[in-house]
Amino acid sequence: MKMPFYQLQHKQDLIRHFTPNWFTVVMGTGVVALILPSIAVAPQWMWSFGAGLWQISIVLFILFSSMYLSRWILYPQEAKQIFQHPVMSLFLGAIPMALATLINGALKFGTTLYTEFLGVSIITWAEYLWYVDVLMAIAIAWCVPFLMFSRQQHALQGMTAVWLLPIVACEVAASSGGLLLAHLPAQAHAVHILFGSYLLWGISVFPAFAILSILLLRLALHQLPSKEMAISSWLALGPIGTGALALLLLGEQAPRILTAVDLADLGQVLLQGGVFAALVLLGFGIWWFGIAILITLKHLRDLPFNLGWWAMTFPFGVFSLAVIHLAEHTQLNAIQQCGNFFAVLLCTLWLLVMLKTIQGFYRGSLFFSPCLKAYCDAQRAS
Repeated sequence: MKMPFYQLQHKQDLIRHFTPNWFTVVMGTGVVALILPSIAVAPQWMWSFGAGLWQISIVLFILFSSMYLSRWILYPQEAKQIFQHPVMSLFLGAIPMALATLINGALKFGTTLYTEFLGVSIITWAEYLWYVDVLMAIAIAWCVPFLMFSRQQHALQGMTAVWLLPIVACEVAASSGGLLLAHLPAQAHAVHILFGSYLLWGISVFPAFAILSILLLRLALHQLPSKEMAISSWLALGPIGTGALALLLLGEQAPRILTAVDLADLGQVLLQGGVFAALVLLGFGIWWFGIAILITLKHLRDLPFNLGWWAMTFPFGVFSLAVIHLAEHTQLNAIQQCGNFFAVLLCTLWLLVMLKTIQGFYRGSLFFSPCLKAYCDAQRAS
């Protein structure tokens, strides 16, 4: 039986059992912070509340990064077992995605709250962090799938949408690139970021859709995932929603940025094509949204809580943001109302999951590292 965290005899167990899936808390909280001011006719307090959540997300990210780095320093042999674990290794993708929400928040709230930080413009800080985020996202998008191919054991029957996590980080970085471009002048440097963001989109979206195709086959052949992994179905909204959001954000900036290289006509194509492609992608997302709800309802009576419940926040959050941005481009009230409904539902889900996370943290039921357990079992067996 797990002990409440305040009764743990060895507080270092918090570090020893710390896993990267905790970064999904930052992802979910960060996306709620971003969406609150985006709701139509949102009062001023919602902007302030969103800014507060963004600052809380920064604190959580620093705390979680310190704990995970400490695990590698204090328990390196145990920490590296994550590369062998077929599920926990996938959550490494949550780290750059969590950082991306902080970058987006800096561009949305930081430009008002902190014009400069430590003597450097907040935009400059955001750009530096974006480069770091891109490097992490690309490295994870290559390395984690390679580990899946070479060192881990996977089966079609055990596949879930968690496979998407190391892939989606690149398109999340692409959408952050679109937000960053809004604060940069139309120069060759910005053109590089624009084209680089489209490359990131391609690195992520096409492998993600390949995974979704295989996931459909897995569901048809082997039925629904287990109740412990049922919430993972919401993760399918991630690449769909982020893919649409990135196309809208990048297309919005393309006409202005591409004037620097006499490609303004291409910019208009990217703008209009992005709106059309986003509309189609969001239609696909609505289908997955319905499937995710049905799978959740199927297991609702005996659905155990774990950190996987945060899958209902960030993927659905970026999907909701994409709907709201599409409404801004089309000026259609029906799409705006759908976006508002999704935003309210997102906030409700976030509040539920956050309360359960705080409760699970207090009880100590969330302090568990599957890769550490597998390692200890192997040690005992040998």
